[in-house]
Amino acid sequence: MNFYIVMQGQTYIEEKQHSIIWSKQVDKSGMRPPFWERMKEVQAGDCIFHYVKGDIVAVSIAKRDYYEAVNPYDEEYQKKGYLVETSYEELNNPLSIKEYFQEIELLLPIKYSAFQENGDGNQGYLYPCNELLAIKLLELIAEMNVNLEKQEQLEFAISPVLFKERNLLLQIIAIMESEAKSKIRKGKQRFKQALSPIWNNECAICSINSTDLLHASPAKAWKDSTEEEKMDPFNGILLCSNHDALYTKGYIAFDGQGKIHISDRIKETDYEKYMIHSKIRIKRQEEHKKYLKWHKKNVLK
Repeated sequence: MNFYIVMQGQTYIEEKQHSIIWSKQVDKSGMRPPFWERMKEVQAGDCIFHYVKGDIVAVSIAKRDYYEAVNPYDEEYQKKGYLVETSYEELNNPLSIKEYFQEIELLLPIKYSAFQENGDGNQGYLYPCNELLAIKLLELIAEMNVNLEKQEQLEFAISPVLFKERNLLLQIIAIMESEAKSKIRKGKQRFKQALSPIWNNECAICSINSTDLLHASPAKAWKDSTEEEKMDPFNGILLCSNHDALYTKGYIAFDGQGKIHISDRIKETDYEKYMIHSKIRIKRQEEHKKYLKWHKKNVLK
């Protein structure tokens, strides 16, 4: 299951009535914008959040893979576009993105974000939604639309009790959230298993080799990575808990040659406390280079 945010605006009513989302293929200049081309990625079972005028107003699950078709609600436009059949479940209480933007902002990707830095929606149509962002949106939607008794059932997504529940929204939220969490958990497990041998199963900085204390620290964060990059073992470094925290929060980074760069937020007199020094150089491979440079540019502060 993958997750998407569709920016509908004036097309929401027509598309909901036809139980679809639909986009053109080519703009007036003959270009194929990525927010239309992304429609071709949608498959049966994928989750879609529907955004209209500042709010998430509905969630849906794609009934089948995308296919090409003319616009069913605009007889004047007869060129084929991309169509996805989906089952809408409207929210009684829409989720205001701006109201909860402080909780959402840190989970947004640097590139191809559905939302601007001020919380407004970006122009375009279909945007990717990483699993961490999807979980946060689902949690907020549940808080606003599911009563406390039913919220407890979200902890038992596979329980027969859930599927006897008539509240379709509750079922959708539970299934989506369970899928997202499972995908993250399994993905991180596979990532660490593939990454660890590259670093000889020890911290790249201090050589700690206790498995329980080692983390597969991604250079390009999950929220910013493609599906392939998330599982690329060269998109990360094996680090102990201390150095993982420094790396993840942008206190340290490495350039394409593996040389450490330390944030000005750490005083030079405190380097020893954090078990770092300015001459550290990790044993990176050529495949690490593009990811290390991305992290240094976008995460180091």
